[in-house]
Amino acid sequence: EEYNGTSWSSGGNLITARRGLAGAGTQTAGLCMGGTTTGSNYLAATEEYNGTSWSSGGNLITARYGLAGAGTQTAGLCMGGYTGSNSAKTEEYNGTSWSSGGNLITARYYLAGAGTQTAGLCMGGYTTTYSAATEEYNGTSWSSGGNLLTARHELAGAGTQNAGLC
Repeated sequence: EEYNGTSWSSGGNLITARRGLAGAGTQTAGLCMGGTTTGSNYLAATEEYNGTSWSSGGNLITARYGLAGAGTQTAGLCMGGYTGSNSAKTEEYNGTSWSSGGNLITARYYLAGAGTQTAGLCMGGYTTTYSAATEEYNGTSWSSGGNLLTARHELAGAGTQNAGLC
């Protein structure tokens, strides 16, 4: 669905229906990646939105669900997730393909992301318990940021590294 500042309207459907995926980008240049269709069927699929319909993009290196996304369709970022165990993987998207980035300090899934590929932010998630951890990405590696006031998972993130929201 697409929001115009007042109301929601129908947009194009994803090619592959799934849950636990991540998103990034804008309404006319969207990006979604990963997810699962059933139990342990972790997906590497990436789809790109042009404001009308979704098309296939380059697959993630590591199939997973419960990951977080940030950035744009041509400079995307995804981190964490679940592959059968908690993942610390970070991948960067150039509009065509994914490449490996620096691993998260704390492997986790159902975390939230915000910011850009060179100034990313992730927060919360699940390790063996709910997490309050926040990490900041500089385009190469992650460093610790200030903890959330309340540890939680399955949250959403928005904004920038220096003006984030969850």
